[in-house]
Amino acid sequence: MADAQGPSGPVSGEQGASGQEARPNPRKVREGVVVSSAMDKTAVVAVVERVRHRRYTKTVQRTKRIHAHDEGNESRVGDRVRISETRPLSKLKHWRIVEVLERAK
Repeated sequence: MADAQGPSGPVSGEQGASGQEARPNPRKVREGVVVSSAMDKTAVVAVVERVRHRRYTKTVQRTKRIHAHDEGNESRVGDRVRISETRPLSKLKHWRIVEVLERAK
């Protein structure tokens, strides 16, 4: 039994057709609004999560401020962006900006 085959292909650490290893769990993707872009190559993105309160069953908004890597310093305050989880880039940065969905008016 040289190669183990799973239901979706090779189980061992072989690379797929795109050249990247298949991740066991996909990286998280969120959308939010840039609230600060004063730092170099970093933007602070406010992500709003709507959850139902356990006891009162009212929908509650929870806001998280996430530090995201912005390689080209392209984002401005008020932009809607899509961010993706990535390896730790610094003490606070574990996300990167994938694309700008809507520019601030």
